[in-house]
Amino acid sequence: MNYYCYVESPIGRLTLTSDGTALTGLYMGTPSKRPNFGREWAQNGTVTPLPAAVRQLQEYFAGTRRKFDLPLRMRGTDFQQRVWRELTAIPYGETWSYGQLAKRLGNPNASRAVGLANGRNPIAVIVPCHRVIGADGSLTGFGGGLPRKQWLLTHEGLPGTRPLALAMSPEAAA
Repeated sequence: MNYYCYVESPIGRLTLTSDGTALTGLYMGTPSKRPNFGREWAQNGTVTPLPAAVRQLQEYFAGTRRKFDLPLRMRGTDFQQRVWRELTAIPYGETWSYGQLAKRLGNPNASRAVGLANGRNPIAVIVPCHRVIGADGSLTGFGGGLPRKQWLLTHEGLPGTRPLALAMSPEAAA
């Protein structure tokens, strides 16, 4: 059985998923970006580790948490797993380029592959894919949309970023 719950946040409603042991997903935006909740899914925010994830996200958005401490289970290729592990090494309030991330993985020519893996990160925010930017410092692709990425980076106090109002449609905030 898989479980899900919702948490309201400054960047809209987030959907958290769990297999009853570990966090398996954090999705933002429209329902099309999350798994289809069929018979093998139940809405239950009391299942491990969903209560801890909700609390830690609330602390992050309140500005009192900089690092998450949750059991994570992310399904992907070996390369994707390596990229996602490396994402967790990006410190709060810092950004790395796709090229920097590729170099840290031992393959400086893998920027594009790193970008693709980054885009498939199933646990956004907690596995901080929003901290990856273009080589020229530009904000590039983010599954939750660039306004959310800008908000997250500004929230983390990055120099040179400025607050950006999130004018989202009701569908995007759902």
